[in-house]
Amino acid sequence: MPRGALWGWLGPLLVAAFGAFLRFDRLGKPHAVMFDETYYAKDALSLITFGVEKVSIKDADKLLINGDTSIWQQCAATELDRCASYVVHPPLGKWLIGAGELIFGATPFGWRFFAALLGALSILILARVARRMTRSTLLGCLAGLLLALDGLHFVLSRTALLDIFLMFFVLAGFACLVVDRDKSRSRLAGWYDTSPLSDTGPWLGLRPWRLAAGAFLGAAVAVKWSGIFFLVAFAVMSLMWDAGARRAVGLRKPYGGVFEKDLPTWLGAMAALPALVYVASWAGWFVNEGGYGRNWGQATSAGPAYFVFDSLRSWWSYQWQVLTFHTGLEAPHNYESEPWTWPLLLRPVAFFYESKPSGCGPRGCSEAVLGVGTPVIWYAGAAALVAMIAWYVATRDWRAGAVLLAYGVGWLPWFYFAIADNRTMFLFYMIPVVPFMILALVLAAGLIIGPSAAPPRRRVLGAAAVGALALLALINFWYLHPVLTAETIAYDEWYARMLLKGNWI
Repeated sequence: MPRGALWGWLGPLLVAAFGAFLRFDRLGKPHAVMFDETYYAKDALSLITFGVEKVSIKDADKLLINGDTSIWQQCAATELDRCASYVVHPPLGKWLIGAGELIFGATPFGWRFFAALLGALSILILARVARRMTRSTLLGCLAGLLLALDGLHFVLSRTALLDIFLMFFVLAGFACLVVDRDKSRSRLAGWYDTSPLSDTGPWLGLRPWRLAAGAFLGAAVAVKWSGIFFLVAFAVMSLMWDAGARRAVGLRKPYGGVFEKDLPTWLGAMAALPALVYVASWAGWFVNEGGYGRNWGQATSAGPAYFVFDSLRSWWSYQWQVLTFHTGLEAPHNYESEPWTWPLLLRPVAFFYESKPSGCGPRGCSEAVLGVGTPVIWYAGAAALVAMIAWYVATRDWRAGAVLLAYGVGWLPWFYFAIADNRTMFLFYMIPVVPFMILALVLAAGLIIGPSAAPPRRRVLGAAAVGALALLALINFWYLHPVLTAETIAYDEWYARMLLKGNWI
């Protein structure tokens, strides 16, 4: 790692503080229930009130935005099933949204608070993991800055949807695995220098960083089922890193060492622990009556043993229903898009739009929240990903491989769902891969600047090019900022910011 541990923390913390300011500034605006907040703000309020999701009454959004939380259908004790809401996503993300409502009230600021907080923390995590992967504090801070300036990350950090929580836990899990990689290789190198040789090498301990990764990735699945793609891919990647480390120190049976010494603790960290985290996220459903498919009355009347058995059976049945729901989801939507169009930002999602007839010029005023990435970052990111493919083919560098793997498992499965299931999908499904797109950009920036031993002219020109990209990203974000934050602007100014007129409107 580079010297200067103080700046290794202070730099990323300053960048994260900048991103936090952007995200918390006017967080309660628009004072409205935006897009799918109509589901998650109410489900979250129900969770912190009843422990389970319940059905709301007609016009619940209007009542909620006016401060009235009496929005639930009333049911007698004998008809609880009628008031149980059938939800198709696990509850952890809604519990986090609900925590904000519990602290700050059921207001737009309250239900968006933890999205903004974890969005800001993800900037810090990315800056730190990029620093560790590049061994450069400057490049780490660049990664954090680019994430802070990405429009899609910014909008989702200010909206009570689940996807920002999914992104956070995926990134945190990946970061923990990168730290675990460094720690385990250091321990293996220390063993090699001080211990007798063996064919398979040593056991490397419980590896707390990999345990933390398993917990975070289990939490990702407990937010949205699509987290399972990252869990499986990162688990395999971690095991392959172990094999590579044992092979690198010259062990005669590196794969035997992996299966004998690493596999048992790997199974605990990357299989058993994520499963426990996922099931634990449903604790509210298990311990409260009134949840969808809960069958509480029948279970409690037959004794404690049957209660446990029937609860698990009912829960499993519920999971199966959710799986079949997602498999056949084909509801048309004005802002749906196909996954192969996402990297080019061809069809963003209008989370909010409101026009006012006067006050801003001859064509009135507009207020908008457009869920779109910052084009400079996304288009440069697409080029960087191509560079990562070439770099990995040429050198097999583990960093390029890790970034490509994460990007691929977050993006390519949606191709199958689009073709086989014709599922309704949106651009913001890409948010879990945005940090890895930025990691590709930063790794490419490191190649452009060159190593410390490179000719000074090359390093100066490379640094100038990278600095110009960062400045362009800042200008691009600043230009789009009014249509990301529901700022009141003239209609003509809003229209000018719809860069791809036929697709963005």
